[in-house]
Amino acid sequence: MNKTASSMTKSGIGYSDASDARILELNTLYGASHYARMNTIIRKAEGAWLYTGDGRKIIDCLAAYSAANPGHHHPRIVAALTNALQKGFGSVISNVVYTDTAALFLEKLCNLLPQLAPRFGAGGNKALCKNAGVESVETAIKLARYYGFKQKSIPDGKQEIIVFSNNFHGRMITEVSFSTSEHYKEGFGPLTPGFRTASFGNLTEVENLINDNTCGILVEPMQGEGGMYIPPRGFLKGLRELADRNDLLLVFDEIQVGLGRTGRDFCFQHEGVIPDAIILGKAISGGLVPLSVMVTSSELMDLVFRPGTDGSTYGGYPLAMVAGLAALGVFQEEKLSARSVETGKYLKEKILDIAERSPYVKEVRGSGLFIGIEIKKGDATGYCAQLLNLDMLANDSHHHTIRISPPLIIDRSEADYILERLEKVLVD
Repeated sequence: MNKTASSMTKSGIGYSDASDARILELNTLYGASHYARMNTIIRKAEGAWLYTGDGRKIIDCLAAYSAANPGHHHPRIVAALTNALQKGFGSVISNVVYTDTAALFLEKLCNLLPQLAPRFGAGGNKALCKNAGVESVETAIKLARYYGFKQKSIPDGKQEIIVFSNNFHGRMITEVSFSTSEHYKEGFGPLTPGFRTASFGNLTEVENLINDNTCGILVEPMQGEGGMYIPPRGFLKGLRELADRNDLLLVFDEIQVGLGRTGRDFCFQHEGVIPDAIILGKAISGGLVPLSVMVTSSELMDLVFRPGTDGSTYGGYPLAMVAGLAALGVFQEEKLSARSVETGKYLKEKILDIAERSPYVKEVRGSGLFIGIEIKKGDATGYCAQLLNLDMLANDSHHHTIRISPPLIIDRSEADYILERLEKVLVD
């Protein structure tokens, strides 16, 4: 390739030597404008850091919405994927046959969780693998609806699921249909029926919404995209009691908050509540290949899913299973939940101190390395732009809250690096 000064990156890192200007031009010409992006081109990612072609080193305080919990390009996960590709057991294989990679991943994942849906039996857990998290949300919706149809004799098409204000479960048609953010769904109708919305944290509203057609409750145990909200203590236990009393399936979406993000292996452990099903994604493959799962008890899984009722060409394919096995190994052996607690406690205490001295901060919320800084006038986006100019990537939740959710591997010096930049933007 003939490299010229106009096309080369200064550092030579990354996939190509195309200039930043050319990358922006190509994205404008050929890519959908479905994200409000900042004009920064990342060429390399490693650990908690992102690198640009002109030599900038940026700390990642977003971690791709928790996908990069173990850090970018974790060497153990990279080695596992490289080995799979080089030795010929990473390619997609039809799901009409079995693979050893899927069997081993399913065993590890299902035994990492406690017995789900214990009121239905103690036969262990089963998982159904998909790619993007929203696909597993769809799988959980199918689980709850079929349960209502088969076990509660709800007429098919009348099943209802209770969801919550400020929810975020993805942007496919069904999920935007029950979003409370109007711009997610405007113009995309007809929308999917069968959902009723309660205020997040309000048990009375949930109870009032339950009727003969209610089959399930779908909730994020802590809300990420909705504004980094933690529900009032006892809310999850209350949902569990309502679900048991009314024969409903309680489904937790832990795509963003599971696997150590909030300081526990799973977010539901903060209240000791066991869901009937859980949705996991993002960090479950170490942020290197798409993978999500819906896990429930063997009794419920076998009730709903049989040949022909579900399927996915890439769901559970070998390369994803290899990544999942390695990522779960890193999660356990490097004690990422404990690291999240320790570093998160330090960060939050220091951020609270910054907030007390800042004229801009309304509230600080969070648990583990899942911290939100709400801005008084609601312009968190502008503060995130300032932070990027100081070599720190953060993003807003619902425009009003700065999201601080770095990889769980960050050390004290990297936490201090984050704090120095927050101090400059929010206090100085």
